[in-house]
Amino acid sequence: MTDPVLRWAEGAGTGVLLDGFHPLKHALRFGAEVPVAVTTDRSAALALAGELAADLVDTLGALLTEVTEETYASLVPRPHPTGVAALAVRPSRAGNLRALARTPRTAPVVVLDNPRNLGNAGAVIRLAAGFGATGVVTTGTLDPWHPTVVRGGAGLHFATAVERLAVEELPAGPVFALDPEGEDIRGTKLPDDAVLAFGSERNGLSAELRARADHLLALPMRPQVSSYNLATSVAMALYHWSVTGGASVTP
Repeated sequence: MTDPVLRWAEGAGTGVLLDGFHPLKHALRFGAEVPVAVTTDRSAALALAGELAADLVDTLGALLTEVTEETYASLVPRPHPTGVAALAVRPSRAGNLRALARTPRTAPVVVLDNPRNLGNAGAVIRLAAGFGATGVVTTGTLDPWHPTVVRGGAGLHFATAVERLAVEELPAGPVFALDPEGEDIRGTKLPDDAVLAFGSERNGLSAELRARADHLLALPMRPQVSSYNLATSVAMALYHWSVTGGASVTP
């Protein structure tokens, strides 16, 4: 068997770091190609799989290689309590763009307009995967595949299409942008082909995205409360879509 450290070194430049048991679990469930996975305690990792991911016990048994704690710490920037890490092959941009462009859509595309917080972006991707959204698109400089974003997304980047695009490159479909000056979202039925756009945590929607919007919608909010967390706003909008005629999400 090839030395896992050598395999890690071969994939470290382009691979997606799956930092912990749960990101690895989710990535495998949604078809990620994982060339190498390591653990500091193989028996404990497989026991955790038996408890939380019985469908993956055989797959993980064949994939995981036990390494020393020193070796593990040399491979990851921040050791995870589960002592598990893996490298996955990033999905092709061409494939993601095809998924985002495919019509008719059965679920919205979420757009984060110039987001700033890596953890928030990861939380949004996790939410979008849970609701079965078609994909998550970011505009601006934030890389949605940054390791911190992947960590926040718990490996669920592989469950939806995640890409960075310019505003003029956004997928087709009516753009519903969330803005405090918009109409109350509770009076609107969001279509499955909606493009749901959310401004940055600090500055809101860019002028370019606002000009592209077909509708401005506002989330209900108590007076004198300035804003919601970005991931909370996305969760509220996707839930509203799901209960006003959106595609069903299996419990």
